[in-house]
Amino acid sequence: MREFKVEIIRYLTDSTYVVRIKRNGFKFQTGQFVMLSPEKLAQQREYSVYSGENDPYIEVLIREVKDGDTSKRLKLLHPGDKLKLDGPFGFFNFHPDKFTGDLFLFVATGTGISPFHSFIRTFPKLNYHLIHGVRYGHEAYEHDDFAKDRITLCTSGDSSGDFEGRVTDYVTLQKLNPDTNCFLCGNSEMITEMFDILTAKGVPVSNIYSEVYF
Repeated sequence: MREFKVEIIRYLTDSTYVVRIKRNGFKFQTGQFVMLSPEKLAQQREYSVYSGENDPYIEVLIREVKDGDTSKRLKLLHPGDKLKLDGPFGFFNFHPDKFTGDLFLFVATGTGISPFHSFIRTFPKLNYHLIHGVRYGHEAYEHDDFAKDRITLCTSGDSSGDFEGRVTDYVTLQKLNPDTNCFLCGNSEMITEMFDILTAKGVPVSNIYSEVYF
């Protein structure tokens, strides 16, 4: 485990924020996660890397959890403060050349958008469509970082998104090329439902990859 210094904390909503950390030679593959904790807190929490492989810093997207001591403490950090980082870990890592075909569908709920942000930061010319599901439109975390014609916002609590309803409702209505490589990240209920929807549309299980957030 190594110590790193905080560069910036960027607040996206009242409960969601991005921590930028000095990279100091840290290496990872996009899609992997790290374990973070404030300097004087023993408890660690895992977070997907939000930044790209070639960025000169490390960023993580964090949502403050009501009963989560780590997320509350990380939110109180200031530039120059130290935190502990371990990793990288995980097998959700991504490189487009490793997959058959060049069509990619990314489906995320909430902060599950984090690894896909890293994917696109690393491979900006990727042929992708990102579907992001949140409750309210203000939770569309930094959608300006994605091409407007490649991202669809689904909102289940208001009508401010591109589609009113859940990501599973949206995908159910879409035509899908069975050769699409599909990546799912978010809550376990969404992922389970999405597996059934995608396979019913002819996508083989071998083309579906998932990372459960909660």
